Amino acid sequence: MKTFSKEERLCSKVFIDELVAKGKSFNSFPFRISWIEATENMVPVKIVISVPKRIFKRAIDRNRLKRLTREGYRKNKEVLYKELKDKKVNVMFVYTAKTLMEGKELEEKLVSALIMLVKRINT
Repeated sequence: MKTFSKEERLCSKVFIDELVAKGKSFNSFPFRISWIEATENMVPVKIVISVPKRIFKRAIDRNRLKRLTREGYRKNKEVLYKELKDKKVNVMFVYTAKTLMEGKELEEKLVSALIMLVKRINT
């Protein structure tokens, strides 16, 4: 369960556009989380992580934040999986903070965001 496979990544431009256009969203600092229920997923959750070039000009910073977010999600995704039951969702995490965060702090914020996401999906 502590893996993050290709099937769990949301790569389709069509689904990402639908997620942005029709998805529900909320803020949980430092993330803006958008989600939409999906029907065609093989796995319960597919995610995409975005770090805006407008905020972080250097690619090394953007890639580091995406890598840390992926790692935090990989370690803590069972929080989301346990509560979803038979639902399938597509989720987008957009990093919105203006400063870089360290790994442990970012992981703690991600866990609280996942808990909030579970509450929103189940209501």
